[in-house]
Amino acid sequence: MTGTVYKSTGSWYTLKTNLGAVYQCRIKGKFRLKGIKSTNPIAVGDIVNFELETNNDTITGVIDRIHDRKNYIVRKSVNLSKQTHVIASNIDQVFLLITIDNPPTFTSFIDRFLVTAEAYSIKTVLLFNKVDTYDEATLDEVRYLAHVYRKIGYECIGISATTGKNIDKVKSLMTNKVSMFAGHSGVGKSTLVNAIEPDLDLKTKAISTQHSQGQHTTTFAEMFDLSFGAKIIDTPGIKGFGIVDMDREEIGDYFPEFFELKQDCKFNNCLHKEEPKCAVKAALDKDEVSYSRYRSYLQILEGDDEHYRTDVWEE
Repeated sequence: MTGTVYKSTGSWYTLKTNLGAVYQCRIKGKFRLKGIKSTNPIAVGDIVNFELETNNDTITGVIDRIHDRKNYIVRKSVNLSKQTHVIASNIDQVFLLITIDNPPTFTSFIDRFLVTAEAYSIKTVLLFNKVDTYDEATLDEVRYLAHVYRKIGYECIGISATTGKNIDKVKSLMTNKVSMFAGHSGVGKSTLVNAIEPDLDLKTKAISTQHSQGQHTTTFAEMFDLSFGAKIIDTPGIKGFGIVDMDREEIGDYFPEFFELKQDCKFNNCLHKEEPKCAVKAALDKDEVSYSRYRSYLQILEGDDEHYRTDVWEE
């Protein structure tokens, strides 16, 4: 039998077949996926083969094969820095939720996420949430960030999960697609999913005023079928986002504005640092490339994981 993984709790997996039947399954033996040093062999979104078995009148399944993935998105494992944790697979698009404060989302986090999504060919839409709570100065910051990322080619939408602003626009982008929602804890992922599909009633919690961080709500990544022909993968909040398995020479290729200028650099292996006649640095001097994006690039290039050290599943 064939099914799609809708939830993973580490040892058991909830699968759904094309006919809508749901089974609880476990893994048969150990899986070793080619080219991926992952702490979790199976992720939400995976398509797998499984066999049913009966034990004390309880029907469960045993997964014996994982189909090839169209794509997947990863993060560094919390305890094993050389290994990855596959957050989800076979995704059509990711919605990255961003808040200016309460809690703050820094551009270094946004850029690391975008680089990873670019590396795995996953479309990312930036959702600036909680716009109903911002004063004019904070809204100007939203407009500036949206301008920076729109100029590169990313779609940016200002939304409010509580008032419903632009929720219909998000729903139209989601129709007939598998979408993943990501972002720090407290940016409103679960609230947004509830606004899109109220019957799901995902758990939400208020921001911790002491630390300005979201409290624990989503524990495991989980996929849901929505009433308008969409699928959504809700994920635990992420504090940081470490870059994994990426050569220094290829990092710039995942910054679309750098990749576009690369052909004009004097050296075809230009790292856009000290090299002469670098088109990226020339564009930076003319304010044609965002300084915050270039700073993020240098941090990734130098392996600066300052924003990653506390990188844990918060929820």
